[in-house]
Formats: sequence, structure tokens, C-alpha cells
Amino acid sequence: MSHRVIWFDLPVIDLKRAMKFYSKVLEADVREDRPGVAVITHGPGEVSGCLYAKLSAGPSEGGALLYFNVNGRLEEAVASAEQNGGSVVKPPHMIGPYGRRAIVMDSEGNRIALHSE
Repeated sequence: MSHRVIWFDLPVIDLKRAMKFYSKVLEADVREDRPGVAVITHGPGEVSGCLYAKLSAGPSEGGALLYFNVNGRLEEAVASAEQNGGSVVKPPHMIGPYGRRAIVMDSEGNRIALHSE
């Protein structure tokens, strides 16, 4: 396998609300795969993950920082995050030769990064 990271499970409180947030911010199809689990659609060889509502795990603003690719539409994605229940922690900024990112809180209380080259 060519990727070191291959999948993520992102805990959410309200699955439908989180599905709306991620589908709008990432401009991706997010589908409920089974009760309590929604998959962010992806193609062969792409890294992706799922949103899951589970009482034993909850959103985190201090855990691992997941970077989501919004290449070429960083400002639009940040605005969409705010319009869909999220908030800006750190507005778009350069991260050296690695492009630009913004750090936002999603609709569920997870701190995430939106990245663009």
C-alpha cells in the first residue's frame, strides 16, 4: 500500500448534521452506509473515512488534526464551514512550502484542517 494513512473514523454527535457539513464543505458525496455510519465517498486508491455516531467516543478539539483537501477553493470551503454550523479557529494561512490551510471546528466539535496547494 502506498499510503501510510489509509482510513479514519471521525466521531460525531448528530450524523445527519455532520453529513450535511462535510458534503457542503468538501463538495463530496457523504452517504449513510449503515445506521450510525456515513462514508465520505472516494475512488480506488484514495484515502477517505467515515463519520460515526457512537456514545463511547465523542468529537475532539484537542486530538489528531485531520487535513481535508479543498484544493483551489480554501476560502470557499471556510465560508461553507461557517454557513453549515462550523467556526474558524485559524483563518487561511501559509504553511511554508506545503501550501495553505485553515483550521476550523466542524459542526460536531472536531478541530479539522482544510488544505489547498
